[in-house]
Amino acid sequence: MGRLSYIFHCIAHMDYRALLETVGTVHGLCGKNRAWLLFDITKCGFKFGAGYKDYLLCEFFNMNDAQRATFVTRGINNTITKMLNDPAYYHIFDNKNEFYTVFSAYLHRGWLDFSGSDRAAFSAFMAGKDAVICKPRDASCGVGVEKLRKADFTSLDDMYDYLEKAGADIVEEVVEQHPDMNRINPGSVNTIRVYTMLAEGVSNVVYACIRMGNSDRPVDNINAGGMYSPVDLETGKIACAACDKQRIVYERHPRTGCVLKGYQIPFWEETMALCREAAYKVPQMGYVGWDVAITADGPLFIEANNLPGHDAFPQMPLQAPDKIGILPVFQKYIKGL
Repeated sequence: MGRLSYIFHCIAHMDYRALLETVGTVHGLCGKNRAWLLFDITKCGFKFGAGYKDYLLCEFFNMNDAQRATFVTRGINNTITKMLNDPAYYHIFDNKNEFYTVFSAYLHRGWLDFSGSDRAAFSAFMAGKDAVICKPRDASCGVGVEKLRKADFTSLDDMYDYLEKAGADIVEEVVEQHPDMNRINPGSVNTIRVYTMLAEGVSNVVYACIRMGNSDRPVDNINAGGMYSPVDLETGKIACAACDKQRIVYERHPRTGCVLKGYQIPFWEETMALCREAAYKVPQMGYVGWDVAITADGPLFIEANNLPGHDAFPQMPLQAPDKIGILPVFQKYIKGL
């Protein structure tokens, strides 16, 4: 899908009520005329590939066009994906059972393809386990992910019936995160999202952030109520306070009081090396977002994304006080972007 085709596709499928609500929200923030804001949002869509959510989250209403042109918007992210990723290989990342098979050496935990297993296989897998994580095969943003405890069911047959009714496809061992990651928020596995690019056959880490849960759910996705903060690639320290999709800033994690800026991520060099190495595994996918959990024994993969979300880039006002986005970093690796 070309750039213009993509824009017109977005126009055809746009939530116009949400668009107008965003215009109202921005008007409340900056006081600019609603009609002018609607025009400006539309212009940014055509000129910069920015959706109305980009316009609000990155505060395009406080920028000139030269500054806006430095941001990786929804449309630019789509262009990067189109340039570097072959759709014929999407299925490896879209389907968790395929990803788990191809990248089995990097998982470091047991898992079961529940949809293809009978009660006997499930019972054998559950031996010695008190709890498991169950996931749908192809959902994203933490949708459908549950942590189930054996003690909450009357029997393994009862647990099997629940999973079958819920449409679970993957059942896996619970990941126990490193104590230092647990101190941030013990309610979820707080993962590191690492973005890699293959440029001229060389694997490069272009950006990384930590994602932290902020609810009773065992997921850390920012689209499921979580928050994120950039991580310094050189040091492995959290670079600044965290933000969520509501643009709320957190100097400390609200559940633990942990100060975020300057917090050291353990096994940082190993995490970078893991992602650089894995990027060569499917070279037809040159742009991947890897979700990495850090355990007491080192890093491991939770999953990976063939369309890495641009909403976790350091482009909110707190993270880009100079109003310069992350696009110049990407342009170092992609000619003609």
